[in-house]
Amino acid sequence: MGNVLGDLLPLAIGVAISPIPIVAAILMILSAQAGSAGRGFALGWVAGIAAATLIVTLLAGPLGGSDDREPSAAGAWLKILLGILLLALAVVQWRTRDDHEVPGWMRAVDELTVGRAAGMGVLLSAVNPKNLLLCLSAGLVIGSSGTGFGGQVVAIVVFTVFAASSVLAVILGYTLAADRLRAPLEQLRTLLQDNNHIVLAIVLLLMGAVLLGKGIGGV
Repeated sequence: MGNVLGDLLPLAIGVAISPIPIVAAILMILSAQAGSAGRGFALGWVAGIAAATLIVTLLAGPLGGSDDREPSAAGAWLKILLGILLLALAVVQWRTRDDHEVPGWMRAVDELTVGRAAGMGVLLSAVNPKNLLLCLSAGLVIGSSGTGFGGQVVAIVVFTVFAASSVLAVILGYTLAADRLRAPLEQLRTLLQDNNHIVLAIVLLLMGAVLLGKGIGGV
C-alpha cells in the first residue's frame, strides 16, 4: 500500500498545481457569484477527479500482478504509453508558452450559475486532456497494484484529496478570510495566467518522466 501511495503522490501534485483550475477558482470567488460559483466549481472538480480515477481503477484491475510489487507487463506498457503522452503534451505546452490570450470562458465567469460552475469543474478535471491523463495514470497505478478493495478505496480518496487540495484551499481560504486574501489571490491569478503554459510544460514533463520510468522498470 505504501508503494502505491508513493506512486500516486507525484501524480496528485501534478493535478493540484495545474494553473488553469486554480485560476478558474480564483476568478469565480472574485466574481459577482463568488460564494455559490466557487462552491459549485469545487464540488465538480472533486467529483471529476474521483470519477475518472475510480473508472480507470475498475478497468485496470485485470492488469494487476500477483501483488503490488509485481505489476503485469500490460500495466507496465500502459504506464509507458501514458508517460509518452504526458511528455508529448509537455512539448505542446512549451511550444505555446508565448500565448497569453485569455480564454473566452474566463471572461464569462461572472455569468456562471452554481450548476454551470460545477460542470466546468468536472470538465477541467475529468475531460481536460492534461488533468485527465494524470487521473488515468493514477487509476492505472491503483487498479494494477494488486491491493484489495479497501486499499483501493483509500488510495482513490487520498489521491483525490491531494489532487483537489489547491482548488479547495483557494475556496476555503477565501471563505474564511475574504478581505485579506483578495489582493494576494488577484496577484496569483495574474502570475498563473501569464505563465500557464510554462508551468504546465514543467508539470507534464516531470509527471511523464516519472510514469515512463515506472513503466520501463516494470517491463
